[in-house]
Amino acid sequence: MNLPPSGVADPPAPPVPVTGRALPNGLAAFLVFFSSGAVLVLETVALRLVGPYVGVTLQVTSSVIGIALAAIAYGAWTGGRLADRRDPRPLLAPALVLAGIATAVTLPVVRYAGEVLRGGAASAILLLVALAVFVPALLLSAVTPLVVKLQLADLRRTGQVVGRLSSIGTLGGITATLLTGFVLVAALPSTVILLALAVALGVAGLVLGWYLHRRGAADLPGPGRAKAALAVLGLVGAGLTTVAPNPCDIETAYHCAKVEADPDRPTGRTLLLNSAQHSYVDLADPRHLEYAYTKWFGAVADVTAPAGRRLDALHLGGGGFTVPRYLTATRPGTDNLVFEIDRGLIELGERELGVRQGPDLTAVAGDARLLVAAEPTDSRDLVVGDAFGHLVVPWHLATREMVAEIRRVTRPGGVYVQNVIDYPPLRFIRSELATVAAEFRHVALIAPPEAISGETGSNFVLLASDAPLPLDAVHDRLAEVDAGATLIADDELSDFVGDALVLTDDYAPVDQLLATA
Repeated sequence: MNLPPSGVADPPAPPVPVTGRALPNGLAAFLVFFSSGAVLVLETVALRLVGPYVGVTLQVTSSVIGIALAAIAYGAWTGGRLADRRDPRPLLAPALVLAGIATAVTLPVVRYAGEVLRGGAASAILLLVALAVFVPALLLSAVTPLVVKLQLADLRRTGQVVGRLSSIGTLGGITATLLTGFVLVAALPSTVILLALAVALGVAGLVLGWYLHRRGAADLPGPGRAKAALAVLGLVGAGLTTVAPNPCDIETAYHCAKVEADPDRPTGRTLLLNSAQHSYVDLADPRHLEYAYTKWFGAVADVTAPAGRRLDALHLGGGGFTVPRYLTATRPGTDNLVFEIDRGLIELGERELGVRQGPDLTAVAGDARLLVAAEPTDSRDLVVGDAFGHLVVPWHLATREMVAEIRRVTRPGGVYVQNVIDYPPLRFIRSELATVAAEFRHVALIAPPEAISGETGSNFVLLASDAPLPLDAVHDRLAEVDAGATLIADDELSDFVGDALVLTDDYAPVDQLLATA
């Protein structure tokens, strides 16, 4: 250190105070809590907005989290720069109002863009998610640094102020995440949640602007025309929502669901989940099986035991309840126990798909992994695995540990059948076959020949049992119901599976195995 000529160091400069009056602590805490929570509401609901167009996969979930974090980062950076260059007070109200408008506009933008980007690759997923989240989340994330700057009246308390407001913002995000996931999504459609959030943001911004104006701070920036333009933009966004294409008849806790009538079959109904065909039922004829994989299920069930004999059947996944209705019609007295995670689908089936619970059908809402673990040992003749999240078998239902539970529940002479969807290079179906074969002594596979050869994607149905499978009888029955399917087992199946990975609870990269690139 160089000392001045007197040999005495100059005293340190006093802290430079922030100009303008700070916000009341309660108001500052509310703004940080509310804006941070709103970002997490957007992030949670975004999964439901984009799901009907690009599915609900690990890639989509990762995209929502990544885009939201990017918006938070850019918003905080932008808000911090603005706070250092201008008085933050006139910026707070416009940030909330603009975030409300952006939230209202999100709905029609995603629905129109989703129709164009439907089923696209990774770039389409990222673009659609960005349209759903980025702009409103960026605007909301700028609020916290603006508030922090206003509260730093004494730079000696910087750590305390920043730490307190940071913790309040985190608590806002946690509260919003839990409230949205456990309450709002189960009780309200996404449209209602987002429009309510847009209104709340707009009202909060307007009230804050009025309050700050009364305290002597600047009002919302710009002349009256700008304010009117913002109001019109918000109304246009909300209005477009009413005419934007809506892929859902109803939103359940897990799905965007729609039931469509078959124009070629008056009593036929197709259940669409997240815009993908999931189930087909004939209200007048439960013996009618429309989709190929349900015909394969029926063929296996037809030869599992002597014709007409009742079965104790367990179904993992309900959907349209096609197979339980078929078993009841072809084998009177069959006990169908259905584990369906989505209570809303059970209620939809009862309203529109002819589902009637009674002595031959019991539907239980809950996760199949947990419910199977509570089932008695050797209690079922037939276990049907048909649970999907969009087009993907949930990873925790595809592991060796889950198969071990299914084997425990299946009687020694019983059969397990599982529906799997895969595409070339067919990594997942090979791994799932290896996983099932690690627990059951006898395994076979039904699929179109061109799918087995790796030329195209398809449904695949696995058969498994500890007793020798009735392969000849299944083959003959398949020839009657679907001549386009083939059955492979033994050495041919071993060659198909190769050295595929056995999936476990510790390592089950289902989404990566399903990736086509």
